[in-house]
Amino acid sequence: MSEHLLVVAGFGGQGVMLIGQILATAGMFDNKHTTWLPSYGPEMRGGTANCTVVVSDEPIGSPITNAPNELIVMNIPSLIKFEREIQPSGVMVINTSVVDRETTRNDISVVKIDANSIAEKLGNLKVANMVVLGAYLEKTGTVTMEGVRKALEKKLTGRKASLLDLNIQAVEEGMKSVR
Repeated sequence: MSEHLLVVAGFGGQGVMLIGQILATAGMFDNKHTTWLPSYGPEMRGGTANCTVVVSDEPIGSPITNAPNELIVMNIPSLIKFEREIQPSGVMVINTSVVDRETTRNDISVVKIDANSIAEKLGNLKVANMVVLGAYLEKTGTVTMEGVRKALEKKLTGRKASLLDLNIQAVEEGMKSVR
C-alpha cells in the first residue's frame, strides 16, 4: 500500500494551500483516495499557513497526521516547527530561496530547490509554489503529471485560465531541476 502523508507549510500568500489543493485533486484524477486539510495562522497573507494532504491507494482513516512522511517547507518558521515531526526515512523539500537554514535531521531525504530563481526565470515569482510542487513530485511520485495538469485545468479557470501554461511549465521546471 502506498500512503503519502504530507504537510505543506509556509507563509500565507506563498501558495501553500494551492499546492495542497492541486495534489489532492490530482490524486483524485489518478483514482487515489485523497484528503486536504488547511490550517491558517492569525492572519492569512503573511501569517503562517499549512495544510495536510493524504494521498493513498486505500481508504483514508483520518485527514490529520502528527507524523508526516513528507514535508514541503516554504519558510524558516515552518522548518523549525515541522522538521522534528517527519518520520525517519521521510522526504523534505525545501525552498532554499527563502529558507537559508539547514535541517537538523540526517535520517531523512532532503531536496533543496531555489524555486524563486526558477520562477523569476519563467517571468512570474508567484509560480515558485508550482516549482516546489514539481520538485516534490519528481522525488516522491505521489501523483502523475497528467493528474496535476488536469487539477490545474480544473483550478485555473475564468480570469486565471491564462496562467495555466505558466503553472504547468513551472511544475515541469521544478521536476527537471532535481533530476
